[in-house]
Amino acid sequence: MNSLRLEVSDPGSILLLLQDLADLPCTLVQQKLNKHFQNVTGAKVAFLAPILFETEEMVIHVVGEKILDRELRFPVINHALHRAVKQRKSMAQNITELDQELLQHLRSVVDVAPNLFLSIPIQHPIKDHIALVVCLVDYDNKEDADHNCTKMVQECFRYCLGLLLSTLRCQEEARLKIQCQNLLAVSRKLFMRLGDLSDLLREIMAEARKLTNAERCSLFLLDTEQQDLVAKVFDGVVTGETVKEMRISLNQGIAGHVATSGKLLNIRNAYSHPLFYRGIDDVTGFKTRNILCFPIRDEERIIGVAQLCNKMDGLYFDVFDEEVATAFSIYCGISIMHSIVYKKIQDAQARNKLSNELMMYHMQQVEDEAVQALLNCRDDHNIKDFDQFHFSPRNIPYRHMPCYVLKMFRDLGFIDHWKIKRTTLARFILYVKKGYRDAPYHNWVHAFSVAHFAYLMIKNLELIGDLYMSHLQALVFLVSCLCHDIDHRGTNNSFQTKCGTVLASLYSSEGSVMEVRYYFENRHHLAQSMCILNTEGCNIFESLTSEEYSEALDLLRNNILATDLASHFRNVDKQQIIISKGYEKNNLDHRKQLHAMFMTCCDLSDQTKTWKVSKKTAEQIYDEFFSQGDLEKSMGTAPIEMMDRERASIPDLQVQFITNLVLPLFTNLATLFPLTQQLVNVIKDNREVWKIVKSLFQKYSQKGTTGMDILLDPRLDEEIDKTFNSLVGNSEENSSQESCAYPSDNADNVETTPKSN
Repeated sequence: MNSLRLEVSDPGSILLLLQDLADLPCTLVQQKLNKHFQNVTGAKVAFLAPILFETEEMVIHVVGEKILDRELRFPVINHALHRAVKQRKSMAQNITELDQELLQHLRSVVDVAPNLFLSIPIQHPIKDHIALVVCLVDYDNKEDADHNCTKMVQECFRYCLGLLLSTLRCQEEARLKIQCQNLLAVSRKLFMRLGDLSDLLREIMAEARKLTNAERCSLFLLDTEQQDLVAKVFDGVVTGETVKEMRISLNQGIAGHVATSGKLLNIRNAYSHPLFYRGIDDVTGFKTRNILCFPIRDEERIIGVAQLCNKMDGLYFDVFDEEVATAFSIYCGISIMHSIVYKKIQDAQARNKLSNELMMYHMQQVEDEAVQALLNCRDDHNIKDFDQFHFSPRNIPYRHMPCYVLKMFRDLGFIDHWKIKRTTLARFILYVKKGYRDAPYHNWVHAFSVAHFAYLMIKNLELIGDLYMSHLQALVFLVSCLCHDIDHRGTNNSFQTKCGTVLASLYSSEGSVMEVRYYFENRHHLAQSMCILNTEGCNIFESLTSEEYSEALDLLRNNILATDLASHFRNVDKQQIIISKGYEKNNLDHRKQLHAMFMTCCDLSDQTKTWKVSKKTAEQIYDEFFSQGDLEKSMGTAPIEMMDRERASIPDLQVQFITNLVLPLFTNLATLFPLTQQLVNVIKDNREVWKIVKSLFQKYSQKGTTGMDILLDPRLDEEIDKTFNSLVGNSEENSSQESCAYPSDNADNVETTPKSN
């Protein structure tokens, strides 16, 4: 087999050259190759123009033995060297055909102005394209000089081309690495400026100028409503007066074209370009030579345009500048949109703070003295049976109720477990108390009663120990009960909707249609609770981790919304199925449904107390109902029967209420927790008393007395006593019933109030 014979004019010279090129960076490799070609061809200057096939551009790093401070990049097409590339043969050309910037470098390394240059294309050894062009300037002009020079150059690159291409590839990768590092450094700077959009825009323009070495940068944001591009800040402009804002139409100028087309424009001679708009130069007094203009996008659309003007270390912006600008624009878009969103969040927080301050003003600020008075209260707060289900929290003196809320948090271990500051908790409790209006039923006493029942459930049913609740869920459960009716106006959702009140308007845009219809007042209670939590010195959740805090707010929302009876009726069948088929502690849906049921139990817990407490609750409920009914009548609207003092039959309504809602609810609770069966018994006894009261109401009605007047008549209690005692007799069993349902339980000491059914 015949081996391939390699013909080399001077093999020793080639071997020495290869030895010299070993382990050198790209620029030194090119420097030595240039020197070699200058020696063997007699050219005054030699330089290499490698072709980057992927980007279709040429790059020059070294001219003769001069390593350029900044590489020269230009598109292959329409360049003076393109003819040799296209025809794939050497070509002698006039030196004046080269770029001015390249000519300046050539003239800086030769004593006499050059006239001719020979461009020699070098074929890639594997791929079907030209790898680089070797240029010999003022080479030895003999008859066969073109042929000899071409032969020597091509012969040399038969052995050196692979090494050169490898060093070029390494240099390009190093350049990309530096570019990425620079962009990452820039992105860090940008994201530190998100708080102020003007500062961010200035930083963007400063970094864009630095990355591309531009004299000036203008940044225009798109005003979609006016169909304008707006530049509020100009960088690198020196004028007699400060330019506050510049607007140009979307169909005007280079920036307008880039904004509408979404394509980058690199213009070497601005004033000769048909799209150039001289208006900005006229206003600012700036003289634009060349422009690099690129779009700025967010994830969906163009949001602005950046315009770089006047390359300072070259005649024009090159392909490398275009690449940097395109990458930089991504960071611009992200940072600008984040800044805008951040500004909206800041504005929302400011509005929330203002609303919070207004709310606190109307609620009257809790003074530090009041907080200390609560913490230093000398009462022992040790009323008998406070932690028993039969105890009525309405028996607690009104002034001591905040003290007993503290007692509940302490007894349940929440203060120690969650490291709640006592001053923070005391201030929170006092703000919650002030948040309740003086409605007949939905007031602070009702909130205290609901929270007390939550306390009883957590303690006596061992909800945490038996894994029905986590420590966090138990904490939020108690807080939710305390806050669930804050700022209740004494009217229901239906009334708010019909009257188009501020509450109905404020929350009409939140949630789904069904949620708004039924929940908007509960959303208001939630919002007011959040306002208190966000008030300085009131955040009892401040020691929670970010994950716990987020979960706590979700639980607070779910719990407060669950107290709307419309929500309960939609979920009652699901709750019944869960109870009947078996509650699964690890089932998240089961747990959510159970907690919603717990909230309803707490909200209706007045019905589990003795008859006289139940009666007192009814008085307050119907006082509130009838007040709403009176308002509706004054507006020319007929109220529903239960809110019409002329038509409502209170005993009938109470029997229906207990039968249809209260008894099934607590029966489900007793199924899961047998200890609460005593509550079911009390509820049944109270229903029997209401049935007795029904006949007494009929008798009083015949005498012309209306429903509420009958309920408030002290003679009614006496007749109920007589009737009830005559029915139960003196048997021990009946005596037991009497002690369970009827005794006053000191109800005469009740200072205030219950909930709309």
